[in-house]
Amino acid sequence: MLKNFKLTIEYDGTLYHGWQKQVNDATIQETIEKALSIMTGEKVILTGSGRTDAGVHALGQVANFHSDTRIIPDDFRKGLNSLLPDDIVIKECVHADDRFHARYDAKSKTYNYRMLNAAIPAAIGRQYAWFIRKALDLDAMRAAISHIIGAHDFTTFEGAGSPRSHATRCVINAGFIQKDQGCLIFKIEADGFLRYMVRNIVGTLVDVGLCKITPDDVRNILCLKNRSLAGITAPPHGLFLMHVKY
Repeated sequence: MLKNFKLTIEYDGTLYHGWQKQVNDATIQETIEKALSIMTGEKVILTGSGRTDAGVHALGQVANFHSDTRIIPDDFRKGLNSLLPDDIVIKECVHADDRFHARYDAKSKTYNYRMLNAAIPAAIGRQYAWFIRKALDLDAMRAAISHIIGAHDFTTFEGAGSPRSHATRCVINAGFIQKDQGCLIFKIEADGFLRYMVRNIVGTLVDVGLCKITPDDVRNILCLKNRSLAGITAPPHGLFLMHVKY
């Protein structure tokens, strides 16, 4: 009898070409599927809550798979962690309702983007934060965030080739958390994200912080639906999928 299993996954995306399986490149999905096939003797298809791009990390990615197996969830967790490389960890494995779908049942996702805004770069942790040497105007960046809260057409912040039927997304919460020694975290929760959406928003907010544009310019840029008007795409290594809400 087929059973539905739900995984919560943490991974360092540095060495991977994102979540989704590809022909010639190592991905998170493919790596876990191979381990599942070893454990079950079946061809297992793993469905993630959404794609993360090459170099992006996760602390709370969620995925599900079906298997006709007698293996119990906790033994799946232990077995997978013994087979997987050290940069992928299964934090939890549980039985899920037969109808549970990691992608379609997701109500919202939360991402964190980490920046180091300091005069001197860091040697430790440099692969997990975007280093920005010039001082950022955090008050202006916070003011700009108000223009992206709510439901909007986010075409302006959409990367090319984004797989979607429409570009409207609802940003539920967004804000900055300021830590010690120049660590700055942008946190955003939405009902869904377009390709590169978080990274393009971050690049635009950094332009506000560097006084290249004003907070009100963000509202105008969003309304014009023109990607070329927004900031650069922030590098992937600062982005973390933190949590998926169901």
